[in-house]
Amino acid sequence: MRSAAEIQFRLRQEIANLLLRFSPPKLIQPPHPPVLPNPAPAIEHLRTNLFAAEIVRLADQIVAHRFPIFGEVIETGREVRWRRDYAHGVETGTPYFRRVPYLDFERVGDHKYIWELNRHQHLVILAQAYAFTCSPAYLEEIETQITSWLDANPYLCGINWASALEVAFRALSWVWVDHLAGAKFPTVFRQGWLTALYRHGCYLEQNLSVYFSPNTHLLGEAVVLHTLGTVYPDFPRAARWRRLGHELVEEQMRRQVRSDGAHFEQSAYYHVYALDFFLWHALLAETSPEYQDRLRRMAAYLDALLGRAGHLPLIGDDDGGRLFHPFGERDAFGRATLATCGAHLATPEWIRSETDLAEQAAWWLGASGVRPAGPRTRSPEVASQWFSDSGTAVMAAGDVHIVIKTGGFGPSTAGHSHSDVLSFVCRRGHEEFLIDPGTYTYLDNAGWRNRFRGSAAHNTIKIDNVDQATPSAPFRWQGRPVVTIRQWRSTDTRDWLDAECAYAGFVHRRRFLFLKPDALLVLDTVAGPPGDHLLEQFWHCGKGPTPNWLALSAAAEAVPDWRSQVYGSKKETITQRVVYRGSLPVHLAAAISFTESLEALTLSEGAAVRLQWSGGRNFSFTLSDWLDK
Repeated sequence: MRSAAEIQFRLRQEIANLLLRFSPPKLIQPPHPPVLPNPAPAIEHLRTNLFAAEIVRLADQIVAHRFPIFGEVIETGREVRWRRDYAHGVETGTPYFRRVPYLDFERVGDHKYIWELNRHQHLVILAQAYAFTCSPAYLEEIETQITSWLDANPYLCGINWASALEVAFRALSWVWVDHLAGAKFPTVFRQGWLTALYRHGCYLEQNLSVYFSPNTHLLGEAVVLHTLGTVYPDFPRAARWRRLGHELVEEQMRRQVRSDGAHFEQSAYYHVYALDFFLWHALLAETSPEYQDRLRRMAAYLDALLGRAGHLPLIGDDDGGRLFHPFGERDAFGRATLATCGAHLATPEWIRSETDLAEQAAWWLGASGVRPAGPRTRSPEVASQWFSDSGTAVMAAGDVHIVIKTGGFGPSTAGHSHSDVLSFVCRRGHEEFLIDPGTYTYLDNAGWRNRFRGSAAHNTIKIDNVDQATPSAPFRWQGRPVVTIRQWRSTDTRDWLDAECAYAGFVHRRRFLFLKPDALLVLDTVAGPPGDHLLEQFWHCGKGPTPNWLALSAAAEAVPDWRSQVYGSKKETITQRVVYRGSLPVHLAAAISFTESLEALTLSEGAAVRLQWSGGRNFSFTLSDWLDK
């Protein structure tokens, strides 16, 4: 049920949209160049760098109309058809944007592929390549593509106007292109192009996702609206955009970021998204002390998720995109974000290497992003941490890094959450032991959306073929579980976590014991109603189909499975599955060894564990040790 306030808001919104459609705003004269950090230090510092060579390589590929989209290269041919999903061969027309069924795969294709191209972040690559080489071919391609886009996408018509967040992404890309190369374009072209940019701002002002998607959508739209008002003070509505955007971003910092620094979507990838948005805003606005404090906590949380090796665990949804420079390995995106935070917040230990500064900090911060003050050597000490608001535990020792998701689902419809409570991932350095298989798609075609976000796609237990919550739409869960954290303890030699997840009449309790840095022990206890039940325990392995580093208390079978490391692509893998049929309660145990090979794990009827390594070393743990003390 919609409130009276929402109904009034939506009515005003639709009236404003119709006025914009039939009387598009005009810009009398082009504004002055955007007010952003001088790019000269970045250009000079990076010109002979490997990053510059990669930018030029990407730019040449784009000039040939071979566009890197997610994990693929989309070849469009000579003409770019901006409303076409090239991956699935579906193209739409130019109806009024409210009439575009962008979630209907049969009629539209995968809107994510269309929108990723129409974010125009590849045009920023062309502008950067021009800055490095001064080759006019890159400017000519930018002008050709923008002219083509304006012809193919009438104001407020077609799929590329159907999402305000996508309009915001495209507007920000245009700001960067104007900043890096705008003065080199013909006056007539820049006049028409920046008139279109001004219209993007007018659209954002009227279509903020206050009720539709008040999460990273609203945040991103508000950040870009404020950006347009700040960097183009000559725009007629600039003052209002600055004020409205800033108020909304400050409000979203309080609403979307928990006290422990985690973003409320319960997604690691969206945490990076949100942190980039908040960080970019902090560079342009005078933010409150509370805002700065939460920004720092967000960065500290990201640092813990990345671990020493700097890989982002793909917990929750991963949409494949990024606020700036969406190219390269997705699990490494967080490194550039954290490096920018390190340079801006004077925390050099967050800068893992100088190469992490090149992607983002050098452009966002100018000279201070090229050569931040202070030493850039990270501390060798790695500490385990508990984030109580998000329910995230990070167990760490040396190169071993374990991330455990014991928090519940996200707020509202929990659209970007997965059925992954009590799941975890672990690695030693760059070597993966247990993984999260990722997201693959946002569309419900052929059941792939639910397959990748269901309990069976995570290192947890599925009971009677039921997920921990019921998926009712691609971005909606119903009947979410109740999660209880019973105990967390951390010492120099051991970490201990005890948590449980209750749903559908069952209680799944999972206890973790990390013997630093050698092994992780896991004990599952499942209780529920009388009768026989089916339990499936899943282990998604990153080190091969027959791991000698994983020992289980019950026989496992290797089953064919899938993994997606970037949106839109998947590859076959093998998952270890333990199956139990019988009455409850029941105990199941597992052990992961990060050093020697495991010989066996035995679990007695009283839930006492005996672990044996191949070298003959033994370890025993009794039920009284597993219980609260």
